[in-house]
Amino acid sequence: MKLTIAILPGDGIGPEVTKQAKKVLEAISHQFDHTFMYKEALVGASAIDKTGEALPQKTLDICLDADVILFGAIGDPKYDNNPAAKVRPEQGLLQLRKALGLFTNIRPIKAYEQLLEKSPLKKKIIKGVDFTIYRELTGGIYFGEKKLSDDGKTASDLCEYTEEEIERIAHSAFKAAQNRRKKLTLVDKANVLESSRLWRKVVANVSKNYDDVALDYLFVDNAAMQLILNPKQFDVILTENMFGDIISDEASVIGGSIGLLASASTGKKYALFEPIHGSFPQAKGKGIANPVASILSAAMLLEHVGLHEEAASIHKGVEKSLKLKISTPDVNTDYDTITTEKVGDFIADYILYPDDSNLNFHNIHLGQSTII
Repeated sequence: MKLTIAILPGDGIGPEVTKQAKKVLEAISHQFDHTFMYKEALVGASAIDKTGEALPQKTLDICLDADVILFGAIGDPKYDNNPAAKVRPEQGLLQLRKALGLFTNIRPIKAYEQLLEKSPLKKKIIKGVDFTIYRELTGGIYFGEKKLSDDGKTASDLCEYTEEEIERIAHSAFKAAQNRRKKLTLVDKANVLESSRLWRKVVANVSKNYDDVALDYLFVDNAAMQLILNPKQFDVILTENMFGDIISDEASVIGGSIGLLASASTGKKYALFEPIHGSFPQAKGKGIANPVASILSAAMLLEHVGLHEEAASIHKGVEKSLKLKISTPDVNTDYDTITTEKVGDFIADYILYPDDSNLNFHNIHLGQSTII
Protein backbone atom coordinates (compact mmCIF):
# COMPACT_ATOMS: atom_id res chain seq x y z
CA MET A 1 0.00 0.00 0.00
CA LYS A 2 1.10 3.54 -0.75
CA LEU A 3 0.13 6.02 1.93
CA THR A 4 0.81 9.74 2.36
CA ILE A 5 0.98 10.64 6.04
CA ALA A 6 0.95 14.24 7.26
CA ILE A 7 3.14 14.55 10.37
CA LEU A 8 2.28 17.40 12.75
CA PRO A 9 4.70 17.04 15.72
CA GLY A 10 3.53 20.23 17.44
CA ASP A 11 4.96 21.40 20.76
CA GLY A 12 6.63 20.18 23.94
CA ILE A 13 7.15 16.42 23.85
CA GLY A 14 5.12 16.16 20.65
CA PRO A 15 8.15 16.00 18.32
CA GLU A 16 9.89 13.40 20.53
CA VAL A 17 7.00 10.94 20.73
CA THR A 18 5.94 11.46 17.12
CA LYS A 19 9.48 10.63 16.01
CA GLN A 20 9.17 7.23 17.66
CA ALA A 21 5.75 6.59 16.11
CA LYS A 22 7.21 7.41 12.70
CA LYS A 23 10.10 5.04 13.44
CA VAL A 24 7.62 2.24 14.13
CA LEU A 25 5.67 3.03 10.96
CA GLU A 26 8.91 2.83 8.98
CA ALA A 27 9.53 -0.62 10.46
CA ILE A 28 6.02 -1.63 9.43
CA SER A 29 6.54 -0.38 5.87
CA HIS A 30 9.78 -2.36 5.62
CA GLN A 31 8.44 -5.57 7.16
CA PHE A 32 5.15 -5.60 5.23
CA ASP A 33 6.37 -4.05 1.98
CA HIS A 34 4.39 -0.80 2.04
CA THR A 35 5.37 2.67 0.89
CA PHE A 36 4.71 5.40 3.43
CA MET A 37 5.49 8.99 2.43
CA TYR A 38 5.68 11.66 5.13
CA LYS A 39 4.99 15.40 4.93
CA GLU A 40 5.80 17.34 8.09
CA ALA A 41 4.13 20.64 9.02
CA LEU A 42 3.87 23.19 11.83
CA VAL A 43 0.96 23.55 14.24
CA GLY A 44 0.35 25.07 17.66
CA ALA A 45 2.90 27.21 19.50
CA SER A 46 5.70 26.25 17.12
CA ALA A 47 3.57 27.53 14.25
CA ILE A 48 2.64 30.73 16.07
CA ASP A 49 6.31 31.46 16.77
CA LYS A 50 7.24 31.14 13.10
CA THR A 51 4.12 32.31 11.27
CA GLY A 52 1.87 34.07 13.77
CA GLU A 53 -0.86 31.46 13.17
CA ALA A 54 -1.72 28.33 15.14
CA LEU A 55 -2.77 26.57 11.93
CA PRO A 56 -0.95 28.01 8.89
CA GLN A 57 -2.61 27.54 5.52
CA LYS A 58 0.40 25.51 4.36
CA THR A 59 -0.22 23.02 7.17
CA LEU A 60 -3.91 22.75 6.35
CA ASP A 61 -3.11 22.19 2.66
CA ILE A 62 -0.71 19.36 3.56
CA CYS A 63 -3.40 17.73 5.70
CA LEU A 64 -6.04 18.09 2.98
CA ASP A 65 -3.73 16.36 0.50
CA ALA A 66 -2.70 13.53 2.85
CA ASP A 67 -4.37 10.16 3.28
CA VAL A 68 -4.11 10.33 7.09
CA ILE A 69 -2.61 12.61 9.74
CA LEU A 70 -0.34 11.75 12.69
CA PHE A 71 -0.49 14.48 15.32
CA GLY A 72 1.81 15.11 18.28
CA ALA A 73 0.74 17.58 20.97
CA ILE A 74 0.20 21.31 21.31
CA GLY A 75 0.59 23.85 24.08
CA ASP A 76 3.24 26.05 25.62
CA PRO A 77 3.47 27.72 29.07
CA LYS A 78 4.02 31.15 27.57
CA TYR A 79 0.52 30.95 26.11
CA ASP A 80 -1.05 28.94 28.93
CA ASN A 81 0.02 31.60 31.41
CA ASN A 82 -1.17 34.50 29.27
CA PRO A 83 -4.98 34.63 29.22
CA ALA A 84 -4.80 37.79 27.09
CA ALA A 85 -3.10 36.02 24.19
CA LYS A 86 -5.24 36.48 21.08
CA VAL A 87 -3.72 33.52 19.22
CA ARG A 88 -3.37 30.33 21.24
CA PRO A 89 -1.88 26.93 20.32
CA GLU A 90 -5.11 25.05 21.05
CA GLN A 91 -6.88 27.07 18.37
CA GLY A 92 -4.80 25.22 15.79
CA LEU A 93 -6.25 21.84 16.74
CA LEU A 94 -9.81 23.13 16.99
CA GLN A 95 -9.49 24.81 13.59
CA LEU A 96 -8.04 21.65 12.09
CA ARG A 97 -10.87 19.48 13.43
CA LYS A 98 -13.42 21.88 12.00
CA ALA A 99 -11.69 22.29 8.63
CA LEU A 100 -11.36 18.52 8.13
CA GLY A 101 -14.80 17.71 9.48
CA LEU A 102 -13.43 15.46 12.22
CA PHE A 103 -16.64 14.99 14.18
CA THR A 104 -15.84 11.70 15.96
CA ASN A 105 -13.14 11.23 18.58
CA ILE A 106 -12.37 7.62 19.49
CA ARG A 107 -10.45 6.84 22.66
CA PRO A 108 -9.75 3.20 23.59
CA ILE A 109 -9.24 2.58 27.32
CA LYS A 110 -7.45 -0.61 28.29
CA ALA A 111 -5.88 -1.90 31.50
CA TYR A 112 -2.71 -3.78 30.54
CA GLU A 113 -2.10 -6.88 32.63
CA GLN A 114 1.57 -5.92 33.06
CA LEU A 115 0.67 -2.54 34.58
CA LEU A 116 -2.26 -3.27 36.88
CA GLU A 117 -0.16 -2.38 39.91
CA LYS A 118 0.64 1.05 38.44
CA SER A 119 -2.93 2.27 38.46
CA PRO A 120 -4.17 4.34 41.43
CA LEU A 121 -7.28 2.12 41.36
CA LYS A 122 -7.42 -1.32 42.94
CA LYS A 123 -6.31 -4.22 40.76
CA LYS A 124 -9.61 -6.09 41.23
CA ILE A 125 -11.50 -3.07 39.90
CA ILE A 126 -9.51 -2.50 36.72
CA LYS A 127 -8.44 -6.02 35.74
CA GLY A 128 -10.02 -6.77 32.36
CA VAL A 129 -11.13 -3.20 31.62
CA ASP A 130 -11.45 -2.64 27.87
CA PHE A 131 -13.84 -0.01 26.53
CA THR A 132 -13.94 2.78 23.97
CA ILE A 133 -15.22 6.34 24.27
CA TYR A 134 -16.92 7.96 21.26
CA ARG A 135 -16.88 11.72 21.79
CA GLU A 136 -18.57 14.19 19.44
CA LEU A 137 -15.88 16.62 18.42
CA THR A 138 -17.13 19.61 16.41
CA GLY A 139 -20.31 20.71 18.15
CA GLY A 140 -21.51 21.68 21.59
CA ILE A 141 -20.30 24.31 23.98
CA TYR A 142 -16.76 24.52 22.61
CA PHE A 143 -18.04 25.71 19.23
CA GLY A 144 -21.23 27.52 20.26
CA GLU A 145 -21.78 31.27 20.31
CA LYS A 146 -19.71 33.01 22.98
CA LYS A 147 -20.72 36.29 24.61
CA LEU A 148 -19.11 38.69 27.03
CA SER A 149 -21.02 41.69 28.33
CA ASP A 150 -19.74 45.18 27.67
CA ASP A 151 -18.70 45.56 31.30
CA GLY A 152 -16.89 42.19 31.22
CA LYS A 153 -18.88 40.86 34.16
CA THR A 154 -21.19 38.40 32.43
CA ALA A 155 -20.23 35.65 30.03
CA SER A 156 -22.00 32.80 28.26
CA ASP A 157 -21.21 29.85 25.98
CA LEU A 158 -23.97 28.27 23.92
CA CYS A 159 -24.24 24.46 23.78
CA GLU A 160 -25.97 23.64 20.52
CA TYR A 161 -26.49 20.37 18.62
CA THR A 162 -28.48 19.32 15.57
CA GLU A 163 -30.07 15.95 14.88
CA GLU A 164 -27.62 15.36 12.04
CA GLU A 165 -24.58 15.97 14.26
CA ILE A 166 -25.87 13.45 16.79
CA GLU A 167 -26.99 10.86 14.25
CA ARG A 168 -23.68 10.60 12.41
CA ILE A 169 -21.59 9.83 15.49
CA ALA A 170 -24.32 7.61 16.97
CA HIS A 171 -24.17 5.35 13.93
CA SER A 172 -20.38 5.11 14.25
CA ALA A 173 -20.63 4.21 17.94
CA PHE A 174 -23.31 1.57 17.39
CA LYS A 175 -21.29 -0.04 14.58
CA ALA A 176 -18.28 -0.18 16.90
CA ALA A 177 -20.40 -1.81 19.61
CA GLN A 178 -21.56 -4.46 17.14
CA ASN A 179 -17.94 -5.52 16.72
CA ARG A 180 -17.25 -5.51 20.45
CA ARG A 181 -19.47 -6.71 23.33
CA LYS A 182 -22.66 -5.19 21.93
CA LYS A 183 -23.37 -2.60 24.62
CA LEU A 184 -23.57 1.18 24.22
CA THR A 185 -23.91 3.69 27.05
CA LEU A 186 -25.06 7.23 26.27
CA VAL A 187 -23.64 9.72 28.77
CA ASP A 188 -25.58 12.99 29.05
CA LYS A 189 -27.34 15.36 31.47
CA ALA A 190 -30.88 14.92 30.18
CA ASN A 191 -32.43 15.72 33.57
CA VAL A 192 -31.23 19.33 33.18
CA LEU A 193 -30.11 20.14 29.63
CA GLU A 194 -32.35 20.46 26.57
CA SER A 195 -29.43 19.55 24.31
CA SER A 196 -29.03 16.27 26.24
CA ARG A 197 -32.72 15.50 25.82
CA LEU A 198 -32.25 15.83 22.07
CA TRP A 199 -29.29 13.43 22.30
CA ARG A 200 -31.49 10.85 24.04
CA LYS A 201 -34.26 11.19 21.47
CA VAL A 202 -31.94 10.87 18.46
CA VAL A 203 -29.80 8.05 19.88
CA ALA A 204 -32.93 6.08 20.83
CA ASN A 205 -34.15 6.38 17.23
CA VAL A 206 -30.78 5.35 15.81
CA SER A 207 -30.68 2.35 18.14
CA LYS A 208 -33.65 0.85 16.27
CA ASN A 209 -31.22 0.06 13.44
CA TYR A 210 -29.01 -1.97 15.79
CA ASP A 211 -31.21 -4.58 17.48
CA ASP A 212 -28.17 -6.57 18.62
CA VAL A 213 -26.75 -3.68 20.69
CA ALA A 214 -28.07 -2.98 24.20
CA LEU A 215 -28.54 0.75 24.86
CA ASP A 216 -28.05 2.17 28.34
CA TYR A 217 -28.16 5.75 29.68
CA LEU A 218 -26.15 7.45 32.43
CA PHE A 219 -26.11 11.04 33.62
CA VAL A 220 -22.59 12.37 33.33
CA ASP A 221 -22.09 12.84 37.08
CA ASN A 222 -23.06 9.21 37.70
CA ALA A 223 -20.94 8.07 34.76
CA ALA A 224 -17.92 9.84 36.25
CA MET A 225 -18.48 7.93 39.49
CA GLN A 226 -19.08 4.58 37.75
CA LEU A 227 -15.80 4.92 35.81
CA ILE A 228 -14.02 4.66 39.15
CA LEU A 229 -16.33 2.23 40.95
CA ASN A 230 -16.90 -0.30 38.15
CA PRO A 231 -15.22 0.54 34.83
CA LYS A 232 -15.61 -3.07 33.60
CA GLN A 233 -19.32 -2.43 33.01
CA PHE A 234 -18.57 -0.28 29.94
CA ASP A 235 -18.11 -1.37 26.34
CA VAL A 236 -18.76 1.68 24.14
CA ILE A 237 -19.49 5.08 25.69
CA LEU A 238 -21.13 7.72 23.49
CA THR A 239 -21.23 11.35 24.59
CA GLU A 240 -21.10 14.99 23.55
CA ASN A 241 -18.02 17.16 23.24
CA MET A 242 -17.39 18.63 26.70
CA PHE A 243 -18.55 15.57 28.65
CA GLY A 244 -16.33 13.41 26.47
CA ASP A 245 -13.36 15.67 27.04
CA ILE A 246 -13.73 15.34 30.79
CA ILE A 247 -14.57 11.65 31.22
CA SER A 248 -11.93 10.47 28.74
CA ASP A 249 -9.24 12.20 30.80
CA GLU A 250 -10.73 10.69 33.95
CA ALA A 251 -10.68 7.25 32.33
CA SER A 252 -7.02 7.69 31.41
CA VAL A 253 -5.94 7.01 35.00
CA ILE A 254 -7.26 3.44 34.80
CA GLY A 255 -4.27 2.19 32.81
CA GLY A 256 -1.71 3.77 35.12
CA SER A 257 -0.36 6.40 32.72
CA ILE A 258 -1.85 8.87 30.29
CA GLY A 259 1.24 8.13 28.19
CA LEU A 260 -0.35 4.84 27.06
CA LEU A 261 -3.55 6.16 25.53
CA ALA A 262 -4.08 6.75 21.84
CA SER A 263 -6.96 8.38 20.00
CA ALA A 264 -8.44 8.86 16.55
CA SER A 265 -10.46 11.79 15.22
CA THR A 266 -12.42 10.86 12.13
CA GLY A 267 -14.91 12.35 9.68
CA LYS A 268 -16.45 11.39 6.37
CA LYS A 269 -13.16 11.83 4.48
CA TYR A 270 -10.27 12.67 6.80
CA ALA A 271 -8.76 11.05 9.88
CA LEU A 272 -6.25 12.28 12.46
CA PHE A 273 -4.46 10.16 15.07
CA GLU A 274 -2.88 11.48 18.27
CA PRO A 275 -1.93 10.57 21.84
CA ILE A 276 -4.40 12.02 24.34
CA HIS A 277 -1.69 13.51 26.55
CA GLY A 278 -0.73 17.17 26.32
CA SER A 279 2.57 18.76 25.37
CA PHE A 280 4.08 18.16 28.87
CA PRO A 281 6.66 20.96 28.48
CA GLN A 282 8.36 20.01 31.77
CA ALA A 283 9.59 16.81 30.13
CA LYS A 284 10.67 18.33 26.83
CA GLY A 285 14.14 17.21 25.77
CA LYS A 286 14.68 14.97 28.80
CA GLY A 287 13.99 11.65 27.09
CA ILE A 288 11.41 10.63 29.68
CA ALA A 289 8.20 11.09 27.65
CA ASN A 290 6.31 7.87 27.02
CA PRO A 291 5.97 7.34 23.24
CA VAL A 292 3.58 4.40 23.53
CA ALA A 293 0.43 6.53 23.16
CA SER A 294 1.79 7.99 19.94
CA ILE A 295 2.89 4.55 18.73
CA LEU A 296 -0.56 3.11 19.47
CA SER A 297 -2.06 6.07 17.62
CA ALA A 298 -0.01 4.92 14.63
CA ALA A 299 -1.57 1.47 15.10
CA MET A 300 -5.04 3.04 15.01
CA LEU A 301 -3.98 4.81 11.81
CA LEU A 302 -3.11 1.48 10.23
CA GLU A 303 -6.39 -0.08 11.34
CA HIS A 304 -8.26 2.85 9.79
CA VAL A 305 -6.76 2.12 6.36
CA GLY A 306 -7.39 -1.61 6.67
CA LEU A 307 -3.91 -2.78 7.68
CA HIS A 308 -5.05 -4.87 10.63
CA GLU A 309 -2.18 -7.37 10.65
CA GLU A 310 0.29 -4.51 10.69
CA ALA A 311 -1.54 -2.81 13.55
CA ALA A 312 -1.58 -6.09 15.48
CA SER A 313 2.19 -6.27 15.08
CA ILE A 314 2.51 -2.89 16.80
CA HIS A 315 0.22 -3.98 19.64
CA LYS A 316 2.34 -7.10 20.18
CA GLY A 317 5.47 -4.97 20.24
CA VAL A 318 3.96 -2.63 22.82
CA GLU A 319 2.84 -5.51 25.05
CA LYS A 320 6.28 -7.11 24.77
CA SER A 321 7.95 -3.84 25.75
CA LEU A 322 5.71 -3.56 28.80
CA LYS A 323 6.35 -7.18 29.76
CA LEU A 324 10.13 -6.71 29.55
CA LYS A 325 9.90 -3.30 31.25
CA ILE A 326 11.25 -1.44 28.24
CA SER A 327 9.27 1.56 29.42
CA THR A 328 9.77 5.17 30.44
CA PRO A 329 9.74 6.22 34.13
CA ASP A 330 6.01 6.94 34.28
CA VAL A 331 5.31 3.18 34.28
CA ASN A 332 8.73 1.71 34.97
CA THR A 333 10.61 2.34 38.21
CA ASP A 334 13.00 -0.62 37.85
CA TYR A 335 15.14 0.79 35.03
CA ASP A 336 15.72 4.54 35.02
CA THR A 337 17.87 4.42 31.87
CA ILE A 338 15.04 3.60 29.45
CA THR A 339 14.49 6.68 27.31
CA THR A 340 11.78 7.73 24.88
CA GLU A 341 14.05 6.75 22.00
CA LYS A 342 14.92 3.33 23.46
CA VAL A 343 11.25 2.43 23.73
CA GLY A 344 10.74 3.36 20.08
CA ASP A 345 13.85 1.44 19.08
CA PHE A 346 12.68 -1.70 20.86
CA ILE A 347 9.14 -1.72 19.42
CA ALA A 348 10.40 -1.02 15.90
CA ASP A 349 13.03 -3.72 16.33
CA TYR A 350 10.43 -6.19 17.60
CA ILE A 351 8.35 -5.62 14.47
CA LEU A 352 11.37 -6.35 12.29
CA TYR A 353 12.79 -9.22 14.36
CA PRO A 354 10.10 -10.57 16.74
CA ASP A 355 12.05 -13.76 17.51
CA ASP A 356 15.01 -11.77 18.78
CA SER A 357 13.14 -9.73 21.38
CA ASN A 358 15.05 -11.20 24.35
CA LEU A 359 18.34 -10.24 22.71
CA ASN A 360 16.92 -6.81 21.98
CA PHE A 361 15.92 -6.51 25.63
CA HIS A 362 19.52 -7.21 26.69
CA ASN A 363 20.92 -4.70 24.21
CA ILE A 364 18.46 -1.99 25.20
CA HIS A 365 19.54 -2.28 28.83
CA LEU A 366 23.15 -2.04 27.75
CA GLY A 367 22.27 1.24 26.09
CA GLN A 368 22.43 -0.28 22.64
CA SER A 369 19.91 -1.13 19.93
CA THR A 370 19.86 -3.78 17.26
CA ILE A 371 18.26 -1.32 14.83
CA ILE A 372 20.52 -0.81 11.81
